[in-house]
Amino acid sequence: MTIKTRILIVLVLFFAALWFLGFDFKFLFKKDLIKSTPLPAVTKKFETFSPTISPKTSFIPETGKPLIHFNVPFTSQAPFGEWSDDRQQDGCEEASVIMAMHWVRGDVSITREEAKKEILAISDWEQEKYGNYHDTSAEDTISRIFNKYYNYKNVRLEKNATTDDIIKELEKGNLVVVPVNGIALSNPHFTSPGPERHMLVVIGYDYSKNEFISNDPGTSFGKDYRYAKNTLFNALRDYSTGSHSPIIGVNKNMIVVEK
Repeated sequence: MTIKTRILIVLVLFFAALWFLGFDFKFLFKKDLIKSTPLPAVTKKFETFSPTISPKTSFIPETGKPLIHFNVPFTSQAPFGEWSDDRQQDGCEEASVIMAMHWVRGDVSITREEAKKEILAISDWEQEKYGNYHDTSAEDTISRIFNKYYNYKNVRLEKNATTDDIIKELEKGNLVVVPVNGIALSNPHFTSPGPERHMLVVIGYDYSKNEFISNDPGTSFGKDYRYAKNTLFNALRDYSTGSHSPIIGVNKNMIVVEK
């Protein structure tokens, strides 16, 4: 018997004895001799980015710049195109307040039937209470329609407004209602040359294009209608309460509506 054969027999007997005694041979086949504690499962979390401008902002993927755009129910001041009715022909203030108030209430839409009913109801109430429904200045729009008709007080007048002032209010999450010279807006959907006394709701701003987003009741195409920043500012002009009273001076006032 050779030496190698004897060594092999000894090893076989040695391991046979260990097996008989219950020795665990599994460690010979493990990569690591130290038993490791399994790591807990990792749940991937994504941070929600909250823009500092307002919770109502979104971001344009192409530029990464913010876009403020509130979801405000729209109505034309003549919901069924009945422009021959003076209450609707001169109903821009009423329609603007209606849109703002439905936004305040959290409504996402308003039917043409509802809008017409409200416009006529406000106009008739103004005629009975004040003897006139045609034009209301920014100040009287607040005191008469917002404060008295709707009994809503969370609204204020800001005088000598600039485009930056309008944007800052939008950034705070507020709506802005502005009296304007409709002729200066150069809206192709207006009957030329456009209304000399007009009111609309500013519902957003596009930083990448320098455009205000509006709900303009002066046309059935007025939902989300955009005006260049300078165009809206140049058109910004308050007017007197009355029936097409002469406009004296350029008072750039705005109405701020908060929820």
